[in-house]
Amino acid sequence: MTLRGLLFDKDGTLFDFHRSWGPWLAGFIGRVSTHQPHALRLAETLGFDLTAQTFRPGSVFVHDTLEEIMDAVLPHLPNWERGALAAYAKRETAKVPQIPTVPLAPLLTRLQARGLVLGVATNDNEAPARSQLEAAGVHGHFAFIAGYDSGFGGKPDTGMQRAFCTAHGLAPSEVAMVGDSLHDLTSGRDAGMVTVGVLTGTTSRAELEAVADVVLADIGEIEGWLDAQKL
Repeated sequence: MTLRGLLFDKDGTLFDFHRSWGPWLAGFIGRVSTHQPHALRLAETLGFDLTAQTFRPGSVFVHDTLEEIMDAVLPHLPNWERGALAAYAKRETAKVPQIPTVPLAPLLTRLQARGLVLGVATNDNEAPARSQLEAAGVHGHFAFIAGYDSGFGGKPDTGMQRAFCTAHGLAPSEVAMVGDSLHDLTSGRDAGMVTVGVLTGTTSRAELEAVADVVLADIGEIEGWLDAQKL
């Protein structure tokens, strides 16, 4: 087996989910809620501990697309119209400072030096994802960036994985899908890719091992894994 490409999830893989999104979501819930019990109900719906500002396993905010998140929260927000809430969320999320799980630019530079094509496949919207990667100084390292709204569908479907391979002339078996969630790894496995789980999200090692070829502490361990496998 020879790897020629790495396709990364964004949140929880490139960026620390709790530290990047926890404070923002707590503030967002406060802004759209009418009172504290209402805020607590919204947080529960999103799988979010409002006090600790951390995400629970299975959180829809962690794993699902914006459309699916809207489906979950709109019944609790009768004063909001769907389009207005989605537009507000997109504007606000694009501004959220992302905290890398490891120093990204040096790692991505070294991976590119190995001849690997790098891509991002996220269930976030494409425009905020590009803004966040640009703000982190790593946008230019990726030859492919897709969100659930890029025309390929979202994870756990395999559209983004297949589009990455098609765009760069790669066989799925020549690509590793790297992610922190079952959605990431299931989509990669079903597309025929190698699957690399990382423990920087909300999913446990045992859960990841059920669908991953390997589970690493974080993406900083990828180089050692590649060396050990002679990939």
